[in-house]
Amino acid sequence: MKLKKPNFWDYKRPNIISNLLYPFSKIVSLISSSKKNGIKINGITTICVGNIYIGGTGKTSLAIEIKKILDDKKVKSCFIKKYYKDQIDEQKLLQQHGDVIIDNSRLKALQIAFGKGYEIAIFDDGLQDDAINYDFSIVCFNKKNLFGNGRVIPAGPLRENLNNIKKYKNIFLIGNDEKLENKILSKFTETNLFEASYRPLNLHEFKNQKYIVFSGIGNHHTFIDMLKKNNLEVVKDYEFPDHYDYKKNELEDIINESVSKDSKVLTTEKDYLRLPIEFNKEIKPIKIRLYIDKNNELKKLLDEITL
Repeated sequence: MKLKKPNFWDYKRPNIISNLLYPFSKIVSLISSSKKNGIKINGITTICVGNIYIGGTGKTSLAIEIKKILDDKKVKSCFIKKYYKDQIDEQKLLQQHGDVIIDNSRLKALQIAFGKGYEIAIFDDGLQDDAINYDFSIVCFNKKNLFGNGRVIPAGPLRENLNNIKKYKNIFLIGNDEKLENKILSKFTETNLFEASYRPLNLHEFKNQKYIVFSGIGNHHTFIDMLKKNNLEVVKDYEFPDHYDYKKNELEDIINESVSKDSKVLTTEKDYLRLPIEFNKEIKPIKIRLYIDKNNELKKLLDEITL
């Protein structure tokens, strides 16, 4: 989905537009609450890394880190991703870390994974898919946006009512902002709470230089904050909708501006995978990794479902 969120979704309090749309949100909430539990397939364990807040919560990065933990344990695992034409970038990113089974139906993809002999299937997104009853579910939030205005779409950025977090049991707060633990724990005391932050891997390649930065990801500002906190000089940044299909003239304009400002052009690894190949030399990606604060606690929880 090429989504550029309306600003009012992230206001601290709902505004008049949100209030006008609120009756439609009530309908969406009723529909989401009426969904039935899906099925399990004996012989393969399912982990779903999803979100309630639409876009930009770090699901793919966390799915990759979970895969690394399972690889270290010698557990045969794969990724599952529902096919969306505009999410080829995320598919390519996952493929750098393991087998990715892609299908229009997550349930069919799970059946394929079982047939291939995988012990665990890691779903990148799919919490709201009621075809499958997941063994282990995680809800991801971005620290900067958190719950937005707290309302369900279209009045707010949530896919379902916030109270549904309780049934998922595991919350991840992802981003480089200050800790928000107390704020979350006051609402959901029976959940496992984790925090994680982004760290650049190839920072040494980008020192002592000015940059024009662009991205078409779910949370552009988190990316910019990470760069600035690592002392990269960002002279200008451009935000595009999530999974944006860049036009050549747009990229050429950014490159020309960088020349006029005596700077280089930088983007995310995910955006880089969507660029036409002729721009690969003039636009560079910064690679990042997600670092989990309580990694050992996560490993213990994963041990319980792999024993």
